[in-house]
Amino acid sequence: MNTPRSIREIFGFFFFLGRRTGKTRVFALLGLIPVVLAVVVRIVLHGRSGDIAAVFTEILMVFFLQFYIVILALFYGTSVTAEEVENRTLSYLITRPLPKPAIVLGKYAAYALLMFAMVAVSLTLSFFVMNAARLREPALYLTFLSYLGVLGLGILAYTAFFTFLGTVLKRAILVGLVFGFGWENVIQYFPGSTQRFSIVHYLKSLLPYRPAPGGGGKGVALLLFRLEPTSTLLAVLALIGIGAAFLALACWLFRMKEYLYEE
Repeated sequence: MNTPRSIREIFGFFFFLGRRTGKTRVFALLGLIPVVLAVVVRIVLHGRSGDIAAVFTEILMVFFLQFYIVILALFYGTSVTAEEVENRTLSYLITRPLPKPAIVLGKYAAYALLMFAMVAVSLTLSFFVMNAARLREPALYLTFLSYLGVLGLGILAYTAFFTFLGTVLKRAILVGLVFGFGWENVIQYFPGSTQRFSIVHYLKSLLPYRPAPGGGGKGVALLLFRLEPTSTLLAVLALIGIGAAFLALACWLFRMKEYLYEE
């Protein structure tokens, strides 16, 4: 069986299987938190718009960028290979004429699409509820697409990295938690080029800047505090490169490694 066809088969099977798991239901419910917050804020604002809505929109993006996509990518990414070993189902997959890299690529694509769907629904509802008074402004939709695109790139990069961890380590989730909520949260506040040793730096570099009051240049938004941004092109290339490199490493290791079931 050729590799592209194998990837499509794996993708289709795990995408539809993943939609019905308890893990997906839990994370989908978690995605309702910003929607509920947006509704509450709109009620408190009593229809007002402006800087307050913009600030709360940034708070929502903190949730999405530094928590939601990281936790999704961590649990789905590490499970791409680890769950097959832990559930003892790997032997059933490899007895079929499926290249091992196709298993990784197919599951990665299925889980990435599943995560993107959950994030897109949550972001769409919360963002437009929060900015309901500005629905006639074309710039609002450009900002929304920018946020959605950044989160999509974040899902691809983080999931590839955590897929690699799940292929290499037995306790990948613990290491992933330290990386996602330790390293990524601390390193972004370091000055200079040190920031570039994190995924979140490149994601933040792609976020739209919020104009400062009075039109005096670009204001410092909540997510952009102490950020020394990389150019847009380099940030996109870095995220694509990170995703491709770690996914390739995961495929190679999964193909070469012999997995032994623990008693």
